[in-house]
Amino acid sequence: MTSGDLADTTIGGFLDSLAARAPAPGGGATAALHAAQAAALISMVARYTSGPAYADDADLVSRILEDAEADRAVALALADADADAFTAVTEAYALPRGTDDEQARRSEAIADALVGAAGPPADVIRTAVALVALAEALLPVANRNVVTDVAAATEAARAAATTARLNVEINLGGIRDEKVRTELVGIADRVPEVVDRAAAVELRVRALLR
Repeated sequence: MTSGDLADTTIGGFLDSLAARAPAPGGGATAALHAAQAAALISMVARYTSGPAYADDADLVSRILEDAEADRAVALALADADADAFTAVTEAYALPRGTDDEQARRSEAIADALVGAAGPPADVIRTAVALVALAEALLPVANRNVVTDVAAATEAARAAATTARLNVEINLGGIRDEKVRTELVGIADRVPEVVDRAAAVELRVRALLR
């Protein structure tokens, strides 16, 4: 699988690339795909929550669908961006370091690449937060025939956030810019919120099934 074509590859093709001994795609791309699946599930439930029986909530459902579709596109783009960013890290580590100047250039390139590598997973966390909010808004009005898919969406968003947090944290040690580090830590610290809110949605859905 080449960079930038994740949306056009097959599931089997992506899994083959994931299983290969190659630096990318890896966990970061997987996190982004969790988010994309969460968005797709929300879109599906929204599309089933339509027609005369749901007319009173049509505007809300329409906005949720629009936002979910936008988030799905963002998440897919982040999967490709993560693969590109991680490739840049491996290339930076491969730079020559035989002289003091080369070592300095290599260190600077690594630091810059690590900032770049932390960016996509941080954005995945932000997207996961937004997706959980969409699921929370959709649940009270959702078609009860597909309500379990709302919980499935928040579970996918939770997986996206927890996986992405690891990919943020692994890059923190090499990032020199304290402002960037502080921002990234703040984003990673939002993950427990996603986990708790996803669990709450699951409990609400299970209560509806009784």
